[in-house]
Amino acid sequence: MKILAISDIEVRELQDQFDPDLFQGVDLIFSCGDLPPEYLTRIRARLEAPLYYILGNHDLRYGQSPPVGCTNLSFTTAREGELKLLGLSGSRWYNGGKNQYHETEMRMLIWKLYFAVWRQQGVDIVLAHAPPRHVHDAEDRCHRGFKFFHNLINRFQPPYFLHGHIHAHFNTDQSRITRIDDTRVINCCGYYVFQT
Repeated sequence: MKILAISDIEVRELQDQFDPDLFQGVDLIFSCGDLPPEYLTRIRARLEAPLYYILGNHDLRYGQSPPVGCTNLSFTTAREGELKLLGLSGSRWYNGGKNQYHETEMRMLIWKLYFAVWRQQGVDIVLAHAPPRHVHDAEDRCHRGFKFFHNLINRFQPPYFLHGHIHAHFNTDQSRITRIDDTRVINCCGYYVFQT
């Protein structure tokens, strides 16, 4: 399956400089947060593929105007074909805004999802806004990852953990990816296309 993952930065390749060759055959789209709902609506319509999203710490308008034809995966599980999905919204708490969580809050939210993940017999792709702690994250309060994401990864060993939140430019696709055992943790800032 060919997957397009996006987050944080609107890119020209998906807007006014759209190149259909870059995205030909995309079967599924994931948004890892902090993108306008209108942007997601346009991408889903242009590529005519299912789009799942979670909320980033700056996604404050989604309640009033959610992206059209897209599926909110925030703190829930889903199946898309053979793929088993899990969504985790938000960032670490830093100023009390919406979609911000203390480490203990995120731990409780994930614990509540463990039965659903067990019932669907695991997870293939975790879609998160923040990264795991000490993997692609930073030391300021806003950009620290969640420690408990490591527990989730160790317990269910998903092949992919996709995240946004950490703005970066990548010279190669491999520079986006860090492995934790068999899990590929991928920073999807801008866009990234991969095959499962």
